[in-house]
Amino acid sequence: MKNTTLTVLIFSFIITTAMAQDESGTLTKIGDTVPAFVCTTIDGNTINSKNLEGKVLMINFFATWCPPCVKELPVVEKNIKEKYIDNNNFVLIVIGREHNNNELIEYSKNNEVNLPFAPDIKRDIYSLFAENTIPRNVIIGKDGKISYQSIGYTEKEFKELEEHLAKLLK
Repeated sequence: MKNTTLTVLIFSFIITTAMAQDESGTLTKIGDTVPAFVCTTIDGNTINSKNLEGKVLMINFFATWCPPCVKELPVVEKNIKEKYIDNNNFVLIVIGREHNNNELIEYSKNNEVNLPFAPDIKRDIYSLFAENTIPRNVIIGKDGKISYQSIGYTEKEFKELEEHLAKLLK
């Protein structure tokens, strides 16, 4: 019994510490105004965060080598992009941390994922939001303030993201 209790305590400590480390790498918090940034998608569309007031913005940060990111992107495409593609009050950006245009184009083609990818070769945009950990999602409301943030990918957490987004776009 003592061994089981000790194992549970150690496991709880490790999980709590890991979660705290993830959160410590987050530089923004809910209620913050979205940091100003400009990016260009692989399709050539320029997105300026200052010009998005009145729209809901979802930013997904990922890397092609990140297994949870690779698992999440088809869900982003199916459950977010396809659902809101015709909504003029919604903008989706999928930012490839430390990737260039060619890498993102190749990834899109090889993995049959058609998303509005934008490169962030030197982490210029990513570093406005976080120091570490991907995948990472940030939702900005019509008021230009961060209304939701998540780190990592689980089906449960992504459902929460989808519910939050649906409420903002009602």
